[in-house]
Amino acid sequence: PELIQKICKRDPFSGKVVTGGIVSARDSKWLMSWTVNRQPHFKKQPADQIVVWVYGLFIDTPGDFVQKTMAQCTGEEITQEWLYHIDCPEDEIRELAASGAKTVPVMMPYVTSFFMPRHAGDRPDVVPAGATNFAFIGQFAESGRDCIFTTEYSCRTAMEAVYQLTGVDRGVPEVYNSTFDVRTLLKAIHHIRDGQPFNTHLPRFIQRWLLHQLDHNEVGHLIEQYGLL
Repeated sequence: PELIQKICKRDPFSGKVVTGGIVSARDSKWLMSWTVNRQPHFKKQPADQIVVWVYGLFIDTPGDFVQKTMAQCTGEEITQEWLYHIDCPEDEIRELAASGAKTVPVMMPYVTSFFMPRHAGDRPDVVPAGATNFAFIGQFAESGRDCIFTTEYSCRTAMEAVYQLTGVDRGVPEVYNSTFDVRTLLKAIHHIRDGQPFNTHLPRFIQRWLLHQLDHNEVGHLIEQYGLL
């Protein structure tokens, strides 16, 4: 926990944002990244445990600490490489990886296909025009306005398929309409900063002038509402 907190400046046991996104080890031969989301990650997770997601893009290159490719490594060896990149003392790495963590390696050869450039029509509609007895569901079927990479997307495509093919007169739950909504952006900024207002480091008279400009308009009200100033 101390090594994680040293990097992200947040207590991983606080129940709040920890890394705030993916942390990449720029000098990693695997191009290793890792992230810690709000803990607990699972409902029945013990209070003294942390769930960390660790990724590597160059899985066929020997590591910096473990002289094996990521594809050849056990979970314990992957943990060793991660500990090395978060500045764990080298004489403690093997013991910590063996006794302080449980790592489950998972190979995901097509995961980056989620983020490849695409055009309308590249993915089939959930129920193609004229289809009466088949449908496409999951992350690679086209569902309007939604964003892939979520469980909700998979569930929504299945609901669309069943409702349309069986004639169920029921609406699929609406997609949360966050696109181009500045309130969603401001709320995200608020949480990323752990609720802390911005410190502008500007001269006092400029700060007063800016606050005066924002005092009686909608932008100012929104900034105040989300605690950014």
